Amino acid sequence: MNVADENLGGYELFVLMGLAFHNFIDELQMKIAGAGFSDVRPGHGFAFQLLSFKNASVNELADHLGVTKQAASQMVEYLEEHNYVISQPDPKDRRIKVVALTARGWACIQKTEEILSEQEQNLAGELGPARVAELRNLLRRVVYRQQGDRPLRLRPIW
Repeated sequence: MNVADENLGGYELFVLMGLAFHNFIDELQMKIAGAGFSDVRPGHGFAFQLLSFKNASVNELADHLGVTKQAASQMVEYLEEHNYVISQPDPKDRRIKVVALTARGWACIQKTEEILSEQEQNLAGELGPARVAELRNLLRRVVYRQQGDRPLRLRPIW
């Protein structure tokens, strides 16, 4: 779809924001794969986002991702097999699995941060730093206005 050729009426802004995000993620995915992390998928990044702040149970990951416990468990198994996370029983309740990032998981996050920073610098080169700062502030305003009392969570749209 060429957005410029489409008559999207009053929702073109939302289509453009979605397409921009999709384009950034596609570029990130290509570069992260080229950096030796070809087994990471975009959905894994949303799990890494939570795990970069704290170790989490599979239930917490499921809630964070907006998926079932079974889907979160499958993701954890995949990430463990590929050495991005480790899961161990919670010392307080051995029925609960606690998931933590490994050194490889942290390395993937670091590379992701480098790539996203590079994307932002490229955008600033194209639009100018002041316009990127203005865009960031406007988007921040929109997000926080709509967020209300709910916790901020960047979730995949499955």
